[in-house]
Amino acid sequence: MVTRFGVSSLKGRIIAGIWVLTLTLLLAACGGGSESNTLTIYSGRSESLVAPIIQQFGASSGANVLVKYASTPLLAATLLEEGERTPADVFFAQDPGGLGAVESMLAPLPDDILALVPDWAKAPSKRWVGLSGRARTVVYNTEELTEADLPDDLFGFVESRWRGRIGWAPTNASFQTMVSAMRGIWGEDKTRLWLEGINDNDPKVYPKNTPIVAAVASGEIDVGFVNHYYLHRFLAEEGEGFQARNYHPRSGGPGSVVMVAGAGILSNSEKQDLAQRFLRFLLSPVAQSYFASETFEYPIIDGIRAQGGQVPIADFPHPDVSVAVLSDLDGTQKLLQSVGILP
Repeated sequence: MVTRFGVSSLKGRIIAGIWVLTLTLLLAACGGGSESNTLTIYSGRSESLVAPIIQQFGASSGANVLVKYASTPLLAATLLEEGERTPADVFFAQDPGGLGAVESMLAPLPDDILALVPDWAKAPSKRWVGLSGRARTVVYNTEELTEADLPDDLFGFVESRWRGRIGWAPTNASFQTMVSAMRGIWGEDKTRLWLEGINDNDPKVYPKNTPIVAAVASGEIDVGFVNHYYLHRFLAEEGEGFQARNYHPRSGGPGSVVMVAGAGILSNSEKQDLAQRFLRFLLSPVAQSYFASETFEYPIIDGIRAQGGQVPIADFPHPDVSVAVLSDLDGTQKLLQSVGILP
C-alpha cells in the first residue's frame, strides 16, 4: 500500500511533532499493526514521475509505503528542521544538491548497493547513490530556430538578441544543480556574470521544467533551460509534430552536464533493512527499465539501454563534474540570492 501526503505551507519549516502525529494517523488508516513493515519516503521527485515505481515496490514487497511529495530543496530544509525527530526513512531527491545538504543525516550504504552504480553516480561519502541520469539541455522552438541559430554554450545567451525569449526556473533543484556545475567549471565570477546577463535579458520565470517545455512549443518563449527527459514525455504524448526539440550545446559545458537523481537512508531510521530493499529495487533491471522507458531518463546500471529517442550520453559533449561540486546547494543559493534571482 502506498499513501501520499502533502506538505505544509510554511516554506519547509514544519514542526516535527505535527508530522509524527500525521504519520500516526496515516498508519492507523493503513493498518497500524504493521508499523515494522512501513517505509516513509520524502520524495523530491514529482509524483507523476515516480509514483508508479514506488507503488510497484509496495506491491512486490508487501510494505506499507508513505510518500511525502514536495520540491527537493523544501524537503531538504524540512529534514534539517526535523533533525533526529524526522519520520522519514528515505530521502529520494531530484538532484545531488539536496542530498548533499543533508548528507550528515544519512547512513553509510552497504557495499553491495554502492557496487551497483558507477563512481560518478554516488557520493564519495558512500551515503547516497544515483538512481537515474538526467542531462541538462536547451529546449528550443523548431518554428523559430534551428540548432545552427543557437550559441555554442550557455554563455552565448547573455547576448541582447535573446532578450525576452528565454525561460528558466531558478527555484528548481535541477537548475540550481546546473548553477553548481557552472561554479565548478567556470568559477564564481563568470557564473555571476552569466546569471546577471540572463537576468538582464528579462527571462520568463517558471516553477519547473514542464511548463518551460510547453511554453517553448507554444511560442511563448523561444528557448528554455531544462532537463532532457521532459521533451520526450511531450513527444510520447503528442507525437513528432510537437514544435520543440532539445539542443545539447556544441561546446558542452554546464548546459549539458549529466546529473543524477538519487536517494539515501536516514541514519536514525529504524527501517534500515526495508530502506535498503527499496534502494536495491530501484537499482534492479525492472526499475531501471521503468526509468528508461517511462520517464525517459538514463539508466544507471549496466545492461539497460536508454529509450525514447534520447541522444546517448556518449554522443554529446558533457563535462566531468564531481558529485561534491554538484552537491554544493548552499553556495549556489547564496550566489543566486546575492544576484537577486532568489529572495
